[in-house]
Amino acid sequence: MTEQAPATALHGRVSHRIGSIAESATLAVDAKAKALKAAGRPVIGFGAGEPDFATPDYIVEAAVAACRDPKWHRYTPAGGLPELKEAIAAKTLRDSGYAVSAAQVLVTNGGKQALYNTFAALLDPGDEALLPAPYWTTYPESIRLAGGVPVEIVTDETSGYRVSIDQLEAALTPRTKLLVFVSPSNPTGAVYSPADVAAIGRWALEKGIWVVTDEIYEHLVYGDAQFASMPTLVPEIADRCVVVNGVAKTYAMTGWRVGWLIGPKDVVTATANLQSHATSNVANVSQVAALAAVSGDLTAVTAMRSAFDRRRVTITGLLDAIDGITCPLPEGAFYVYPSVKGVLGRTIRGKVPTTSAELAALILDEAEVAVVPGEAFGTPGYLRLSYALGDDDLVEGATRIANLLGEA
Repeated sequence: MTEQAPATALHGRVSHRIGSIAESATLAVDAKAKALKAAGRPVIGFGAGEPDFATPDYIVEAAVAACRDPKWHRYTPAGGLPELKEAIAAKTLRDSGYAVSAAQVLVTNGGKQALYNTFAALLDPGDEALLPAPYWTTYPESIRLAGGVPVEIVTDETSGYRVSIDQLEAALTPRTKLLVFVSPSNPTGAVYSPADVAAIGRWALEKGIWVVTDEIYEHLVYGDAQFASMPTLVPEIADRCVVVNGVAKTYAMTGWRVGWLIGPKDVVTATANLQSHATSNVANVSQVAALAAVSGDLTAVTAMRSAFDRRRVTITGLLDAIDGITCPLPEGAFYVYPSVKGVLGRTIRGKVPTTSAELAALILDEAEVAVVPGEAFGTPGYLRLSYALGDDDLVEGATRIANLLGEA
């Protein structure tokens, strides 16, 4: 029987580039929660950024019809169905006032592929990407995969988790190639005002750097907050701006895997060439479903946004009432990002968590509630909870956390 190779030898079998990638913390937490539920434990999961609603019927019916049509059983253009690209351009003008042509659109396998394709097209080895933190877990890994260097700029609750131009200026170096800009934000729910979006856009234009702006949560804003698209407010930056978006959040289509990027034609051509070798076309059935989604009205998202608005107020109130937790009311997306620094160091059921990662593990073990620690988003001392789950589970989960931490 052949002996198993030592761990160090096995590690050497994988390239350093891939071996250094961290697993998606949000997907890992969600997978663990689902495994525990499958084993019979009453776990409530706040981990996944996934609407709990079903994909609207008219979108599903379009996909069913596509399944039966042999023309969708074949290869299609790697960059996306022409009719879908046209519809995405029309939807972008309708929703954000940004006029683009279909030739500026690349349809991708979800927003993650749009981001990776963009970073790969723009970054050379050693190029720096300004990355405000807290950040979505995929951004730094995609930047590194493309050979770039993420430069983290830390924000906190005192600024509403919004980066300032002074902070951006302080982080700028001769190696800076681009800025990652996200509003509304995952994981914090922060939304930049139109004035702030315009000011940051003008700053990037003045410095001659690219902006990669993720607009996946464009329709999920609440109260007085307003979504604003940077190239609409600062048209001059369009030639150095890539917009990333998709159907996942707006239409509850996370599993359909359809995203897109919008940018200058030379960048879109480059990213399409990359995609032609990496994956070819996005699954045609999913593209037809996405066509139905972006061509339709926003009735479905209006109903979802109303539910999310109610839930954000509920969960913020429950968490902010816990001694040692500060939970700002988010203005967008469907996440809260409370500071738990006031809880760390306390004795809870015989354990003394000193990091948010340890606290998240304790909450899962003792309260059977899955949350994601701030370490995953570049800012230890916080937790991210998605409120894209049923109202009853939301209240039950937050109450379990309150009861556990109330014992400290």
